Amino acid sequence: MKNKILIFDTTLRDGEQALIASLSVDQKLRIARQLARLNVDIIEAGFPVSSPGDFESVSTIAREIEGPIICGLARAIEKDILTCAKALKGAKRPRIHTFIGTSAIHTEKKLRKSEEDIIEMVKTHVRLARRNCDDVEFSAEDAGRTGVDFLCRIVEQAIEAGASTINIPDTVGYTTPEHFAGIIDQLFNRVPNIDKAVLSVHCHNDLGMATANSLTAVSHGVRQIECTVNGIGERAGNAALEEIVMALKVRQDLFHVQTDVNTKEIMRTSKLIREICNMPVQPNKAIVGSNAFSHSSGIHQDGVLKAKKTYEIMTPQSVGLKENRMNLTGRSGSHMVRSRLLDLGYSEKEIENSQFYDKFKELADKKGRVYDDDLIALMESKSSDDLKDVFTLEYLNVASGKSTVPTATARILVDGKLFQEAACGDGAVDAATKAIDRIVGYKLTIEKYHLEAVTEGREAQGRVSIVARSAEGVFTGNGTSTDIVEASAIAYMDIVNKIARMKKFNRKLPVPPRESL
Repeated sequence: MKNKILIFDTTLRDGEQALIASLSVDQKLRIARQLARLNVDIIEAGFPVSSPGDFESVSTIAREIEGPIICGLARAIEKDILTCAKALKGAKRPRIHTFIGTSAIHTEKKLRKSEEDIIEMVKTHVRLARRNCDDVEFSAEDAGRTGVDFLCRIVEQAIEAGASTINIPDTVGYTTPEHFAGIIDQLFNRVPNIDKAVLSVHCHNDLGMATANSLTAVSHGVRQIECTVNGIGERAGNAALEEIVMALKVRQDLFHVQTDVNTKEIMRTSKLIREICNMPVQPNKAIVGSNAFSHSSGIHQDGVLKAKKTYEIMTPQSVGLKENRMNLTGRSGSHMVRSRLLDLGYSEKEIENSQFYDKFKELADKKGRVYDDDLIALMESKSSDDLKDVFTLEYLNVASGKSTVPTATARILVDGKLFQEAACGDGAVDAATKAIDRIVGYKLTIEKYHLEAVTEGREAQGRVSIVARSAEGVFTGNGTSTDIVEASAIAYMDIVNKIARMKKFNRKLPVPPRESL
């Protein structure tokens, strides 16, 4: 136990508090199952007294999830604790987590209690929780702003009353690593029975130091960290589970501890949370952001090609990714372009690097990012005519509404001739793509669809990116317009024309497995 850090996941409790709408029981159960696969030590499943739905969620997870300890939150109030105990009844390894505010602003303004009143409430309700559950955790809410003398007294009494885990929350993200380390040191040095409990921390990210504070606490003897997947949570969020776990793994030389988390499940868990909670992750987010293992600089790409550790301190495979990603842009060097062409099956003799690289740079400056299908088109083209679009969208009309079956009519120019088709769909975009399909005759499966605003205001331009799979490979298309359906049609036509060129060149792209897209 001395060298193991317990990972207490509160995505389903503190993380959910950041969402616009509560999660359903089924959604919470899906997340809990994945957290069990991730092999966290404790799952805080919810706050049972807060609503019938939360009670049902905690109760369902307690019955159905095996492996981790299943924890429920309760204020230092009798009704909360008894309700929590009832919700956890089906768990093989239940834990009641009770808390009370201890900082002056909480005791005086919110609770309107004296320090002695707070201590009595802690003793009474920790004992009550202990009578109803063998595993009790106590949290001193806003410990980061609590006077250290009072905090030491509270912790001592909570342990005496039966708490086997003591949590020190930086509830509003107020502390700095040095300040937080001082609080932890005081507790270890001044609380006489501190050795009878596991010391835990729960850090928020209001000043961007949640992970740093949590890791500092580990260096000073803490053996449980409370965190959330993707760092979601109240206000600026919580300490991010993936950052904590990978920092402890990568820097074992510094921390000399380990967790039992299956790090290869990190990316899968992150993506599930994004999907269910509808909370995207910024591209530069540590560990799980789309750019976390992405290299665009020519210097970086050259280094990674020669030795991955030059610019990667952990492997993408260690968090569940298939591989890193080399973005081909105007910043990419000729060595990276050559390497990608070799991966696509071209021989050294086929690659006239100096001549090809000039064409690549011209295209990269024009498009921003160059994909595999673009590289093949450049390699196979004999003249600029080979790169022209085969299909041109001349006309698109879409009708949709609440009481209307979405329909679309598309008119496409092919070799100087106009072809027109109409189709119905599940929505305006689906109808438009089906109408296009009827004209071009390709069988496409859309695997990713992403929409983002590129300008502001009511007339904002929308950029649509589509990833679609066909017999010729996996293609990416992009389109921009003030009309979302039009932008989608443009992106789809981009893919259609790439496939047409691929057919013309009689080439196929290497097709990655679906999970790596």
